[in-house]
Amino acid sequence: MLSGCNRSGGQGITLAVGGAPNEITVWEQLAESWTIRSGVEVNIMRQPTDTDLRRQGLIIPLKSQQRDPDLFLMDVAWVAQFAASGWLEPLDRYAAPGTIDTTAFFTNILEQVDRREGRLIAMPVYLDCGLLYYRRDLLEKYGYTSAPETWYELVAMAVKVQALERAERPQFYGFVWQGAQYEGLVCNFLEFAGSAGGGLAFENGQVRADTPANLMAARFMHGLIYDSKVSPPNTFTEMREEEVRAVFQQGDALFERNWPYAWSLHQREGSPVKDKVGVALLPHFPGGHSVATLGGWHIGVSVYSNCKEEAAGLLAHIVSDSVQVTFAERLGWNPARRDLYDRRELQEKLPHLDVLRAGFAAAVARPNLPYYTQLSEPIQRYLNGALSGELTPDAALEKIENEMQQVVERYGRE
Repeated sequence: MLSGCNRSGGQGITLAVGGAPNEITVWEQLAESWTIRSGVEVNIMRQPTDTDLRRQGLIIPLKSQQRDPDLFLMDVAWVAQFAASGWLEPLDRYAAPGTIDTTAFFTNILEQVDRREGRLIAMPVYLDCGLLYYRRDLLEKYGYTSAPETWYELVAMAVKVQALERAERPQFYGFVWQGAQYEGLVCNFLEFAGSAGGGLAFENGQVRADTPANLMAARFMHGLIYDSKVSPPNTFTEMREEEVRAVFQQGDALFERNWPYAWSLHQREGSPVKDKVGVALLPHFPGGHSVATLGGWHIGVSVYSNCKEEAAGLLAHIVSDSVQVTFAERLGWNPARRDLYDRRELQEKLPHLDVLRAGFAAAVARPNLPYYTQLSEPIQRYLNGALSGELTPDAALEKIENEMQQVVERYGRE
């Protein structure tokens, strides 16, 4: 089968991807196999590893209406902006049996992220959500039979184990999480707040962030550092994903909030916590339920592509069960397809698949607004100020709501 897409250098379509070298290798092999299968040449446009640079590297050609790339990966937080800018080709006419089977995916994620105004504009490639990692051996050592279900239970366990473990490890902490001034802090806050029944609300052009549930969450986060002192003092200055993972992996923490990627690193040869780690849903406040912020990457077709049919064909292949299994087995990516979570071969590789499935089924996306980046900035800044002690949690939430309201009024009421 020959492609009808002509390029000055020959036939083919361009796929923009980024990531670590091993990820690029898998993408290149996928492109080669698809070319053999379909007769359509796939050119890989390699992007930087840095997420912000990847985003900028897509915005520039899309703003200038260039034909390349034909399809590209997007962080979950970009999809609304790209859709609102008119850059994404609707996929509905390709979503039929044998092409893009949407029934195999998590409905809540498609509705929160990949549909806009009733149209399918992207598809998930792999999923992330916040998880609680814990030291199974230490919980058993001190008489606990399971991971905590509430945040207060977590603090009680952390206080006890931290005090006893510090006899041999003075640098040991009960709970490490992402509190530095960056997007990870927003993700953590939404989990604490959501598990108290709160979150960020937008209705009739009005923002609701300064609420009792959100205040409970912000005060609790502050208290982890200053009251119970189960989280390290550098939580608000240094703690991002990798800093948190390193502390936990070197054996200096009981609990860790992190993304699913940390599992394979904790389990690798030479890891001090290998075979000592359990995974659970994040705790909640009494009367609430576990909430995990949705992460991951989605794929879309450029509205400016002159190879839309061929690009949609490759997109359908990328989200097919066989490719999703390959991603899981070779890269440890969590499948976007709900129907793969019962596969025995994946359960053997990722024994916490049931936890992941439950987390994704209840995952909450960040505000699906095209100007989300502008909303995130004041949340990061003022929440970090509350964690550092420069602001009270009450003052921080008041400032967050006021500045977010200004953003909404500037960029449009939705």
